[in-house]
Amino acid sequence: MNKAVHALVYVILAVAGVALFFEIKLYEKRELLSERNDQFADSLVKLAGTIEKANAPAPANTDHEAHQDVSPVEAKEVDTPQKKNLLEDYNWALETANNETFDWNSKRAQLRVLYQVDAEGNKIPDMGHPGDFVKSGPGTAQELLDQLFDRANAQRSNLNSTRAELKKLREALEKLVREYNERLVDARKDKGTIVKHEGTIADLEDQKKTVEEQLQKAKAQVEEQNSEIASLKDDVTNEKQKTEEALEELAKEKKVKEQLMQMLKKQAASQTVAATPGSAVTSLPAGDKGTLVYVNNELMFAIVQFSDEAMQELLGPERQNPLPPLEMGVRRKGANGTKDLYVGHIRLRQLIQGKNYVMADILRDWEQAKAAKGDVVSAE
Repeated sequence: MNKAVHALVYVILAVAGVALFFEIKLYEKRELLSERNDQFADSLVKLAGTIEKANAPAPANTDHEAHQDVSPVEAKEVDTPQKKNLLEDYNWALETANNETFDWNSKRAQLRVLYQVDAEGNKIPDMGHPGDFVKSGPGTAQELLDQLFDRANAQRSNLNSTRAELKKLREALEKLVREYNERLVDARKDKGTIVKHEGTIADLEDQKKTVEEQLQKAKAQVEEQNSEIASLKDDVTNEKQKTEEALEELAKEKKVKEQLMQMLKKQAASQTVAATPGSAVTSLPAGDKGTLVYVNNELMFAIVQFSDEAMQELLGPERQNPLPPLEMGVRRKGANGTKDLYVGHIRLRQLIQGKNYVMADILRDWEQAKAAKGDVVSAE
């Protein structure tokens, strides 16, 4: 009997040892599962912090517009050109940054809740799956995961919309670049026409000077003839005839002068601007560089008097470089300490050799006010 009892005790001790071994192993697995759950919850909290809680609302209004001039390019001025807003269908809400994201630091406990419970804390049976309990709905981890999934889907949709808008903007940019390059070709042709017309204008100026000299001579002749008429009564008939001929010649010369002046105006009005090739300077240090000393708002050009320092920045220390076709800002100083008035932009066109004067075109697209003598020209 004692032997049987001893044997039973040994068996019980062996079973207890095995049970203790399995308990230790299960405890290690429990720690592993707990750490995995903590890691899973931490990852979900971090992931939720990258998902926006809601789509950004569309802004009430936007100040950014891109109106493209779509009127045809013709040899005439267009006071009110047709324009198209490239951003008319642009989704401004896609630009809204730093939208509110999920903050689940306070919901870590819910991430551990697998089953939905009632008011008394009991698990709710799942009628669709007998023997199982409801694992979704308010208060469960599945509720948070469903929210995260829905918002991630919406955020992906916004991302795809942003990609579509980027494609549209790229296509619009490519179209503008093509049109710009085509206009550069026309501008280079116009530059050749301008050079040709400048030679014609110089010839007309010489002819005008000759006509004026002839007019002065004719006036002297008329005065001389009138004096002779007074002193030579016997030749009054002949002198009268000569005077009439001289007056007729004078009228013809005046008519020629008027025609030449009209031609000069037409030549000046038909000039267009083109970039100066081979310029060594592409930009200037910011600051005031000169003032407008003459302005013609009808023909859209002005004469700028630059400082010696600005001329060296434009042409080099020895003024050896060609004049660059830079665009520069124009502003009018405010009176009595008031804010300066932004007038517009000009583009440098022609240098007056040996002087600090440069002829420039007034850019109509930038015009905010009519340019006037004394306005300040600056690099921006």
